[in-house]
Amino acid sequence: MVTAQAVKELRERTGAGMMDCKKALTEVNGDMEKAVEVLREKGLAAAAKKAGRVAAEGIVKTFISADKKKGGIVELNCETDFVAANEDFVAFAARLAEMASTTSAASVEEFVGEKFNDEQTVTEALTALIAKLGENMTVRRFEKFSVEKGLVQSYIHGGGRIGVVVELGCDVESPVVEEVAKELCMQVAAANPLFLSNADVDNESLEKEKEIYRAQALNEGKPEKIVDKMVMGRIQKYYKEVCLLDQAWVKDGDKSITKYLQEKSTEVGSPIKVNRFVRFERGEGIEKKEENFAEEVAKQVQGK
Repeated sequence: MVTAQAVKELRERTGAGMMDCKKALTEVNGDMEKAVEVLREKGLAAAAKKAGRVAAEGIVKTFISADKKKGGIVELNCETDFVAANEDFVAFAARLAEMASTTSAASVEEFVGEKFNDEQTVTEALTALIAKLGENMTVRRFEKFSVEKGLVQSYIHGGGRIGVVVELGCDVESPVVEEVAKELCMQVAAANPLFLSNADVDNESLEKEKEIYRAQALNEGKPEKIVDKMVMGRIQKYYKEVCLLDQAWVKDGDKSITKYLQEKSTEVGSPIKVNRFVRFERGEGIEKKEENFAEEVAKQVQGK
């Protein structure tokens, strides 16, 4: 006989519905571990059905080690903002961010194959969460940060809508370096630079901008002989928009980030260098499927 206490325990362990828990326990004659396996198997089936849904909501989470030498950032997607605020979903994302700080994975495919806990891989744990919360979910991307001399800092904006991690190199440990890291996190979040410096701008992006500026200048009726000079002038403006080191500091528009770093380096007596940064914005680049509400209801009525 399956007891109410056993059903309650299984439900707490798996998050599955009460009737599903009772059926699973009945199926395996009350064996708790086997019942968990049964529900996971059913969860796999449920997850497969949900996999076609667009997961463009979710959360960006970061993790910084206590010594500020390691960091991780991850984007975990789901279908609705309701699930994105669920404490189990948020805790899952936080654990992934911590894993990202020490992972050896070079791709998402490798990352989700790593151990999430003693019993499950990330994929298995995610499948169980999908079964529990009833939405498609995906681990979209992650980055790992590690520095010997310097520190790693992060910033989360909008409750997980935007996440930033900045890695600084410096031979001196100082509160000033931490201050700079925090300021640069805010800068990256607000100004959304695409590159660290103009040396990092890929040739394809650069040539595309030049073509646009050239066409603009010619359409304005500018003489051919001065078009090239105009294009180069606009490219310099482009650098100030998309390169972190060339951007104006959001707290002082008369000062570039390079100038700000120079001043702070003088203050601590050692060069402060931005090694790298990452900015994740939840759902960016994911095309959301727009559903007609009446059609959606009709589909459900028809069992599609």
